[in-house]
Amino acid sequence: MVQKAKILLVDDRPENLLALEAILSALDQTLVRASSGEEALKALLTDDFAVILLDVQMPGMDGFETAAHIKRRERTRDIPIIFLTAINHGPHHTFRGYAAGAVDYISKPFDPWVLRAKVSVFVELYMKNCQLREQAALLRLQLEGGTGGKAPAAGESKEPAGLLAELSARLAAVEEQAEALSKQLDDESADAAAVATAAHLERKLTGLRRALDALEPGAGSTSSVPSQN
Repeated sequence: MVQKAKILLVDDRPENLLALEAILSALDQTLVRASSGEEALKALLTDDFAVILLDVQMPGMDGFETAAHIKRRERTRDIPIIFLTAINHGPHHTFRGYAAGAVDYISKPFDPWVLRAKVSVFVELYMKNCQLREQAALLRLQLEGGTGGKAPAAGESKEPAGLLAELSARLAAVEEQAEALSKQLDDESADAAAVATAAHLERKLTGLRRALDALEPGAGSTSSVPSQN
């Protein structure tokens, strides 16, 4: 069963949160509400999110201040933030949003389809990164020369070659999905931040593939396995 990604919706007006939920429900992911910047920061302490939709105009801690706190935390600094605002004070206001760490800045009223499409890109990137981390964890187990201290289940192969083949097959599936996503981003002229994130994912996949190839019989010593940047 594939775990759903979490999307954080931050707005002080309940009707706006309800509208966002209606728009994003088609993505079939987990939508988490926060009615203030403080509540959003609290949710980010315990849960991982694929993307944050953050209202700019809120009483107390506004969107800019909330984003600044998010970007200062090591745990949350890389989560994409999409600012939503009902006002537009011109280029300076928009620049302030990007300076605060937003990957996009959308003025209300917005096109529901466009918002849903933008959010879906970051959800896909998040899921691919999760898959990549799983493959990296399996690779680490192989490099450590065992099964993480667990005894193999009945019928499970103890041979390194069997584990390498399984790792290679799983990685190939992620590589195929990442390639399709990159092509989709190119076709749709997506945001620069989304393209950059996809490129970073592809670089990590390339490094992991090289590491696996280095472990193949006859490939030489595993000490030459490239690092993951």
